[in-house]
Amino acid sequence: MSRYHSYLLSSAKIISSFDGAEPFSAFIKRYFSAYKKFGSKDRKMVTHICFCYFRLGSSFATSAVEERLLIGLFLCSSTSNEVLQNLKPQWNEQVHVSIHEKLKILALPFFATEVFPSSNELSKELTADEFALSHFTQPDLFLRIRPGQKDKVLTLLKTAALEFKMLNEVCMALPNTTKVEEIIKLNKEAVVQDYSSQRVGELLHLFSNNSQQSPLHVWDCCAASGGKSIMAYDLLPNIELTVSDIRDAILVNLQKRFAEAGIKKYNSLVLDLSIEQYKRAVHSFQLIIADVPCTGSGTWGRTPENLSFFKKSKIEEYALLQKKMIQNVVPSLQQNGYLLYITCSVFEKENEEVVAFIQKEFRFQLIEMKYLKGYGVKADTMFAALLRKSA
Repeated sequence: MSRYHSYLLSSAKIISSFDGAEPFSAFIKRYFSAYKKFGSKDRKMVTHICFCYFRLGSSFATSAVEERLLIGLFLCSSTSNEVLQNLKPQWNEQVHVSIHEKLKILALPFFATEVFPSSNELSKELTADEFALSHFTQPDLFLRIRPGQKDKVLTLLKTAALEFKMLNEVCMALPNTTKVEEIIKLNKEAVVQDYSSQRVGELLHLFSNNSQQSPLHVWDCCAASGGKSIMAYDLLPNIELTVSDIRDAILVNLQKRFAEAGIKKYNSLVLDLSIEQYKRAVHSFQLIIADVPCTGSGTWGRTPENLSFFKKSKIEEYALLQKKMIQNVVPSLQQNGYLLYITCSVFEKENEEVVAFIQKEFRFQLIEMKYLKGYGVKADTMFAALLRKSA
């Protein structure tokens, strides 16, 4: 048996033993730890083959597993690949062409709706086929350059001869595997933050332009590791931050990032917003940032195993959770205060329908609502809506 067939057999075995209960990246790391026979090159190749396979979703389901592995490798690779070169040399010669041309070369029945699960739940604001096909490409790594650090970051990256592309004055895209932490001081000089997540700042600017109060009391109520809090700190003048999350461990990570970012004055607490409100004794907030838990469906280009293992029932579960959480944060918002509602979902039930619920139940005025579409620039797709609480 050739080494290349061995790669396929190993990939097929790993995939068959994965049940979707955890991120595939964590699963395969544990798998390689248990089976020491794989060298560094073998691990890299098998991992790549597996991820390409998951990017197919349920498309080409009638093909044999080995054939699907090769199809995934062909569709998801943009440069010559030694496995294809030895097992499908005619495909390897065409690996650089577009997805549409590759599909013509395969000459197999294909429907984009088979790539992305629950396509009928997608927002009508998205181009369904284009969004589905984007999952054949791994998203880029994005940096947001912090204020006053642009010249230094550019000099460091150029000195290290790293490939990058500027998307705007502060956002740069790099290949996904770039080890930026070895070149720059993360969080101090630049923050790893997806392009679409950075574009949430467009709505923060809207808030800033409409708010004359100082200081600005801002609550990032689902702060996670603090990426949006750091952005708010950079974009909003004289900000006083409160951050919360349900997970104590992730707030420890936030505190580390804040220290690196030079953010010293803030309030932090562990809070389960699905069952309790934050009782603030002194004053209410002018802005609440609610980057709520969701299906994460706009980020599955980074975790393509979800294309195979996602359960549609999760959409309704998350939509209900989101409404409960909003009910519990609204009392902490002052009259004429602003709510920035964010998800990394592409499903209408988690986005437009929740915004309609907020407007109806709590008399909020919608300032702006938009999908931050990343599928044309190798980024995630997110949803954001800025609303104002009526007096």
